[in-house]
Parts: sequence; C-alpha cells; structure tokens
Amino acid sequence: MLYSHGDDVFLANPFGFTVIGWNQVSDALDFASSKFKDGEVKNFQLIAKYLSAELTIIFEIEKWKAKVGGREEVSSFDLRVTTTFRKEGSEWKLIHRHADPIASFNADGPLRGDL
Repeated sequence: MLYSHGDDVFLANPFGFTVIGWNQVSDALDFASSKFKDGEVKNFQLIAKYLSAELTIIFEIEKWKAKVGGREEVSSFDLRVTTTFRKEGSEWKLIHRHADPIASFNADGPLRGDL
C-alpha cells in the first residue's frame, strides 16, 4: 500500500530491468522479494533529502543482512537507494525507487571509477 498504483510509478532494482506502471512494478517487487530469505534491514543511513509540499526525495544507504539469490549463508550488503514520494490526496505514495549495490559515498567529490 506504500506504492502509488499509477501508470507513472517506476522501479529500478538489482534484480531486473527498470519497470514502469503499477502492474509491472508489483510483479518486479514480488520477484525481487523472492530473492531474499531470513533477512532484515540493519540500518538506514540518510545521506540527503528534498522536501516540498507535493514531493519528497530521499537518498540513503540501506544496510542489509539476508540470504540472497538461493544462497544458504547469510550475507551483509549495502544498497544505495533513491526513493521519491508524492502527495496523492491526503496520503504520501512511493512513485520511484532505485536501488543498487554501489553503496560508497564520498561527500568531498567523485569516487574513483565514477567519472
């Protein structure tokens, strides 16, 4: 219920292509969640945020611990995540989420390989 069910909602995650529209996003979320087992989010590290009356964007590092992709051992991993919410009526709905395993952050400038 956190996600907007609009045609413009989109998702980009490490387990597939970027998808647009609620039906495709819902299927992609089901698929991605099937790749995690016995896990938990250990921490959210907020890096930056933008807030307005109609739109909120957060950039954070998610620190996870889980069995991933059918593996039997629990692994720790970090995800770099950008999430966008918009006001729909009286509720905030998630309209965009992009997550990838590149979790390095350097406030002083680009990292090697980022250019």
